[in-house]
Amino acid sequence: MASLPPSVTVIQMTSQTNDDRVPPAMPKGADDGSTTMAANRTAADKVMSSAANLAQLLPTGTVLAYQALSPSFTNTNHGTCLPANKWLTATLVAVLAAFSLLFSFTDSVVGRDSKLYYGVATPHGFNVFNFSGEEEEREWALGELQKLRLQPLDYVHAVVAAVVFLTVAFSDAGLQRCFFPNASNNTSELLKNLPLGMAFLSSFVYMIFPTKRKGIGYNDTTPGKKA
Repeated sequence: MASLPPSVTVIQMTSQTNDDRVPPAMPKGADDGSTTMAANRTAADKVMSSAANLAQLLPTGTVLAYQALSPSFTNTNHGTCLPANKWLTATLVAVLAAFSLLFSFTDSVVGRDSKLYYGVATPHGFNVFNFSGEEEEREWALGELQKLRLQPLDYVHAVVAAVVFLTVAFSDAGLQRCFFPNASNNTSELLKNLPLGMAFLSSFVYMIFPTKRKGIGYNDTTPGKKA
């Protein structure tokens, strides 16, 4: 009598492809952190872009002087801004803001000899800096210098230039760490949006009330007006 073959047990293995796999769950709070970092980068880029646009409206020398000296003056001692740092930084900002205001009263003009002359406008006329002698000075008629005297619009541009420089200075991260180490959310939001608002306001003023002066330190490459 033939014996029956042993029963065979078949085990089916189901293969799971990559498409069927369930992606691992993101750790809680990871997405929020990346969103916050992206928002901070966007805000920082916006501040830097606005400050760069404002710097174009200022005399080049004042901006370069602040960028060169500010990192050293605002350098904190292990996170603590000493009184010396605050005094140096405040003096630097005040002096350069005054220069931004005074340079707005300067102007340039091409004389009859095709030479470029620089000077400062006053309520009564125009005082030229670079006369090489009395002969050059005699070539200028008194009426020509009086045409370049100060106008009410010059005071507006001078005040705007000083305010623009202060805005650029206060948007600096080193100055903010030194003078506003524990700034509230309201103060931080104000410092963050101040350059953007001032860029719009100053551009509006210069567009509606343009000036023909090409003073000392401004990077306008067009030749000065002819006498």
